[in-house]
Amino acid sequence: MTLKKILFLCVANSARSQMAEGLARHVFGSEVEVVSAGSQPSRLNPLAVEAMGELGIDISSHYSKAVDSLDAGSFDLVVTLCADEVCPILPGKVQRLHWPITDPAGVDPAVDHAQALAAFRTARDQIQQRLRVLDALRKVPAGPVGRQEFHSSIRVSDLARSTAFYAWLLDGWPKEWTHRYATFVRPDLNLNFVLLVSDGKALNHDTLYHLGLGVDSRAAVIDAFHRAKAAGVAIEKPPRTTWKGTPLHELWLTDPDGNLIEIYARLTAAELAEKPADEQPVFLA
Repeated sequence: MTLKKILFLCVANSARSQMAEGLARHVFGSEVEVVSAGSQPSRLNPLAVEAMGELGIDISSHYSKAVDSLDAGSFDLVVTLCADEVCPILPGKVQRLHWPITDPAGVDPAVDHAQALAAFRTARDQIQQRLRVLDALRKVPAGPVGRQEFHSSIRVSDLARSTAFYAWLLDGWPKEWTHRYATFVRPDLNLNFVLLVSDGKALNHDTLYHLGLGVDSRAAVIDAFHRAKAAGVAIEKPPRTTWKGTPLHELWLTDPDGNLIEIYARLTAAELAEKPADEQPVFLA
């Protein structure tokens, strides 16, 4: 997503959208212009200033602004932050997100300052985490090409019961099953889903428990390898063609939490004919 100018909206432009403006400026820096406004602007809430000050972010110079004075066409993204209220509308064609954050101004600070400030901290932290995700998403480079299906393999304690459950959920029998696994294939969902009997092993390269993305060719697997390297993605195993089990062109990655991701392509008939006598893997890059 191209993100050069972003607008945060709530009703009074006194708390949530003001904190979002301050947080976004801190997260995005000079790369993104940030504005906040409201449909019924009032005044900057002192508790918003206090909660933000705990993070070292000074929003004391902020002031409430009316959404009516803004041009939707000048923004790449509009984020509304209302939960129970009627959110303001900025007419026009613009990318929109809705983050329902409970209004922290519901507690009177004159009655219980600590409780009121805690509500602002909660709203602040929820907005901050959403902004961190948005910041990460805006930097995502182009991913693998030729995507065809999504694969997942999970462990189950009772293969028969789990197979019956997923047959109900996915509306069909598995394509095949053995005493160790059951495989569901749903082309209409681009889904390849495998149930595996739990063997107590850790989720690592010695097991079959992983997620996968099926692509359309050997070239797409190799391309995914170069894209992963450029994006700084951790590579578990470089691209190769394997012959034992299900013949595949495959690339193994790990996500930020160490989960295994297989990017794979099934072999064409011509490629299957190239199988070496020793069936040893052939590295592709």
